[in-house]
Amino acid sequence: MTASARSETGRAGERHAQRHLVAAGFRLIERNYRTRFGELDIVAVRGDRLVFCEVRARVCAPPAGVAMALESIGPDKRRRLRAMARQWLAESPVAAGPGVDVLRFDAIGVAVDARGSLLALEHVEDAF
Repeated sequence: MTASARSETGRAGERHAQRHLVAAGFRLIERNYRTRFGELDIVAVRGDRLVFCEVRARVCAPPAGVAMALESIGPDKRRRLRAMARQWLAESPVAAGPGVDVLRFDAIGVAVDARGSLLALEHVEDAF
C-alpha cells in the first residue's frame, strides 16, 4: 500500500471515529494535534471525562480488520500517546476546564473497504 493510500485510509478511519464519538455524546475538542512526539488523533470530552483517542484503520474485512487495527497500538505507541497527552495538557487552555475530573485513553479500531466506507468500528474505552 502506498503512503497516499495509507494516509487516505487513516483519514477515512478518523472521520468514522469522529462521527461515532459525536453520536455517543462526546464533544470533540481537538483533532490531529501535532506534538514533538507525534500526533493526537482526537481529544474529546463527555461528562467529567477528558478522552485522548487513538484511531487505527485498516482496509480489511471485519472482524480481522478491527482486531488488526487495535493490536497495532503497542507499548511504544502507548508511551508516545501519554507524552503527547502531557504536552497537550500543558499547552491547552481547555485542559483546565471545569468539571473534568478523569483522564482516559481510548482506542478506536476501524475496518473500511477500499473506498473508505465503514465496514466495522470498535471503541475500546480506557484501552490503556
